[in-house]
Amino acid sequence: MPRDCSRLCSKIGRRIDEPPPAWRAGRAVVKYWDASAITPLIAEERTRDSLLKLLEQDSDMLAWWGTPVEIASALARREREGLLTADEVTTALTTVHALAESWHEIVPSDSIRRTAERLLRAHPLRAADSLQLAAALIAADHDPMSLEFVCLDVRLARAAQREGFVVVGQ
Repeated sequence: MPRDCSRLCSKIGRRIDEPPPAWRAGRAVVKYWDASAITPLIAEERTRDSLLKLLEQDSDMLAWWGTPVEIASALARREREGLLTADEVTTALTTVHALAESWHEIVPSDSIRRTAERLLRAHPLRAADSLQLAAALIAADHDPMSLEFVCLDVRLARAAQREGFVVVGQ
């Protein structure tokens, strides 16, 4: 059964007038991308090729509003560790901002905050990860089987599975 776009669109940053092609085709499951899965698309990592293939299969991305900040943090950490140069980080951040313009963004809300607070008591998550998982749950209208959760963070993936999501990317 296709997702009702008007209900989903009220939870994402960009309003769309009609469902994206995947939803229009009647496929109920879409993909929510965590920052841990988007970062390898930007910075060269061993998982990049498999994630690019996954993105090629379905280019519609749902992502949390705070994802660019989490990616910036990961890139800055790599810069401090000497794994990336300042120029590479600048280029990567430009790519992140361009990519963010193309995804469907779940914006902050009271329901996300309340859900994140509950998740922190139920799972051993960091605050940012609880917000990621809460955003996915709200986007899924608390029906985790309606979204696939693309994630490489083991702790977050485990919590997402316990909440009922099918986790992809591990």
